[in-house]
Amino acid sequence: MSKYDALWEYIRQKEPESLTFAEIEAVCGFPLDHSFLNHKKELTAYGFQTGKISLKEKTVRIIKL
Repeated sequence: MSKYDALWEYIRQKEPESLTFAEIEAVCGFPLDHSFLNHKKELTAYGFQTGKISLKEKTVRIIKL
């Protein structure tokens, strides 16, 4: 079980094209940190992958596989 399971399930259900860091934090219930970079590969099990992560805009692009 990953600490990001709630986020992966949210993405599977809502199919967003992108999420802000604030939206991710709201879904997860904790501040986004560097561990996200290690865990993002888990999203492929849900049929999605992360695209561009913009630190300037504070967004994560979501791509449906």
